[in-house]
Amino acid sequence: MDAGAAADGSLAARAEPGAGPSHWLHGYAAMVRWHLLSLRLWAPAATAIEILSGVGMVYGIGLLAPHLSARGALYATTGPAIVALILLGLILGPQLVAQEKMAGRYEYTLTMPVPRSAAAFAWYTVTLLIGLPAAAVTIAAGVVRFGVSLSVSAQLVPALLLGTFAITMLGYALAHAVSKPMATMLITQVLVFVAFGYAPINFPSSQMPHWLVEINRALPFLPMATVVRAGLTRGLVTGVWVSYLVLAAWALGSAWLALRALGRRG
Repeated sequence: MDAGAAADGSLAARAEPGAGPSHWLHGYAAMVRWHLLSLRLWAPAATAIEILSGVGMVYGIGLLAPHLSARGALYATTGPAIVALILLGLILGPQLVAQEKMAGRYEYTLTMPVPRSAAAFAWYTVTLLIGLPAAAVTIAAGVVRFGVSLSVSAQLVPALLLGTFAITMLGYALAHAVSKPMATMLITQVLVFVAFGYAPINFPSSQMPHWLVEINRALPFLPMATVVRAGLTRGLVTGVWVSYLVLAAWALGSAWLALRALGRRG
């Protein structure tokens, strides 16, 4: 199927009277299959890399600070999994889109007869399938390494779903809104550096300057850490509902930017 045929199919799908929720769901399922088939060799490797990086971070913190307090141990147990999810959302999608642009396949992908919102949500689903198992293994490694007891609540589910969605859509928006692939990768690398080096994720925010904490409250990284940590512990963090609002704003803004860049349809 060439690009012209795909474009004709896209126009037909848009004009089809029955195109509605069923058309969206069909497009979503098709794009999930498309991504999983495209990543059939890379997805297991990406999951393995996520596990290695997360577990390595856990044990690296243990080597740097072998005598953590109970509070510090909870941060060291939960933080690496959150960092791993942030890295996945910011790096994997933009890199794949950049590779498509450099290989000349990007325009063909855009002609696929699938609503843009369904394509975006399909990529988010694939990110969850890759990232959540690695996050679970990383947290388990932290529990074993630091000997902490977590207090997992139902709040963990919306925290992970919204947090991962916000970060994934941020990477997705940058991938499609920035025309030059090298610029996209540079921006995402800067954001990764900010998240890893200047966001209080693996340690309490009280250890950072107040002005830097306030900047982090407006970025999505600290709010994601706050809501996920609130679902794994009890009484460790505050400002949870404000963090949900910040994450929701980033998620909606990033999704809007991505769909606008793609030329929203459906």
